Amino acid sequence: MGGLALGRVLTAMVTPFTDNLEVDYRGAAKLARHLLDNGTDTVVAGATTGEAPTLSSEEKLRLFETIKNEIGDRPLVCGTGTNSTQATIDFSLAAKKRGADVLLVVAPYYNKPPQDALYEHFRMVAEATDMPIIAYNIPGRTGVEIKPKTLAQIASIPNVIAVKESLPSIEPISELSAYLHTTQASEAGKFASYVENRAMEIYSGDDSSIMPTLAVGGVGVVSVASHVAGPAMNDMVKAYLDGNVHKAADLHLRLYPLFTGLFAVTNPILIKAALRLQGFNVGCLRRPLRAASPEEIEALRKIMLETGVL
Repeated sequence: MGGLALGRVLTAMVTPFTDNLEVDYRGAAKLARHLLDNGTDTVVAGATTGEAPTLSSEEKLRLFETIKNEIGDRPLVCGTGTNSTQATIDFSLAAKKRGADVLLVVAPYYNKPPQDALYEHFRMVAEATDMPIIAYNIPGRTGVEIKPKTLAQIASIPNVIAVKESLPSIEPISELSAYLHTTQASEAGKFASYVENRAMEIYSGDDSSIMPTLAVGGVGVVSVASHVAGPAMNDMVKAYLDGNVHKAADLHLRLYPLFTGLFAVTNPILIKAALRLQGFNVGCLRRPLRAASPEEIEALRKIMLETGVL
């Protein structure tokens, strides 16, 4: 599916917990292997779906190390971004020592830096770490959007190789793609294996936006639904990129109720329930989140049956 080192379907992996809400490291290794055997090209650990805000730094680092030991030569993307530039640098360097191959760096949340400060944040992290970086643009959670023009500027930083776009509209993604259209893969320098055609690649950060993102130049998805529908999602992306748009559209429309249904309440509440329905127990969620209600689980079960993943 092309020469991208990270592939097309990246799964933002949940963090399994034991019954007393300790991190289930053995379960995390088992889940990472299961995902890679079922449609996932690359695992993303310690990010939003992994309940990163409720994990301590040491829990995250041990999680990264455990997963890396399990998956070996397969690349591991680790969420290391915070709302402090120096803290992001420090944690990113620690993550590298514990197995991280690529950093997922979210836009600094809560403090809402202006666009020029956002550029400086990514520049400083990139220069201090010298690791491939995926910028994570999710204003619905951070309170700040990295604008297309700013992302195009960030693309000039060689080791910022991609952006995960989680946006309510396709317009900013299309605008960014237009900016990137004139850049070259060679601008990524020694990180060129992570890009395909230009200095920065675009991954959809929302399962329901995969097809529109591909249509305007995206290369894949950082997915939640791939926990339970990985093979079909991989087939969908491959079909589209192979020119079989009708097959891709059929798969997208079949899976669309799952893509939206998993977000009927705050992620990752329902994806953990979906995994349990498939027989993969990943435990409950740490507060302030909660487990899915019986009514939510029943609605999810119907969607999973209708979409053929249960």
